[in-house]
Amino acid sequence: MFPMPYAAAAMALAAFTMAPTAAVAAEAEARTPLVELAIYEEIELAPDIAVIGAGVTTEAPSAVEAMRRNSSEMRRVIERIKALGVAEEDIQTSGISLYARYDYDQGQQRQIFRGYQASNRVSVKLRAIERTGEVLDALVAAGATDLSGPSFSVEDDSAAKEAARTRAFKRGHAQALAYAMMGGYDDVRLVYISEAIAVNGPVPMVAEKGLRVDSMQASVPVQPGLVSSGVSITVKYEMLSADHQD
Repeated sequence: MFPMPYAAAAMALAAFTMAPTAAVAAEAEARTPLVELAIYEEIELAPDIAVIGAGVTTEAPSAVEAMRRNSSEMRRVIERIKALGVAEEDIQTSGISLYARYDYDQGQQRQIFRGYQASNRVSVKLRAIERTGEVLDALVAAGATDLSGPSFSVEDDSAAKEAARTRAFKRGHAQALAYAMMGGYDDVRLVYISEAIAVNGPVPMVAEKGLRVDSMQASVPVQPGLVSSGVSITVKYEMLSADHQD
């Protein structure tokens, strides 16, 4: 039989060894399953903004001449845009480029220098989207050789996003509760939520270079349709039994 000091030490060691095991068991018993869901909701609404791209591409034997011609033609296009009632702050330069052009001569097996090509493009925001077709016609008439867009959007979609957010949260809670009940639980408690905003991309419309305005019998038909404003959320819920609810 161990002396009294040794017996006390042995009992203390046993208690220390058993304590973590008991704590782990208690933690495992208290832990409940989690359900994580990704929910997306969107609201459709009529657009009130149209964005189009307009550009001019010119060619010349020298870089200086290519840029000079391009600048002259682009000024005419921009002045035409302003004359249509578009505010200056809604016209933004989106790209300027200048590069040498070469053709490959199969007979001589070498590149042949052909001159320089200069391009200048602007992005135009139209707040009267019913005039989009008219504006496209006018840009071609003014000398634009490259068109893109239109892409439609809503100036202020905060109300639509709030509605989508509310709908997404309610659907996430309902789905989590359904999973909990299928698993034999009575309720759920939110433990995590994150949100991502959905962004719509533009729908391209590219005009052929050198398009003649006199070949158009009527304005370009443009149908804005509807756009969507959406919210994506990720939610995580803890499944609760009736005897574990707060």
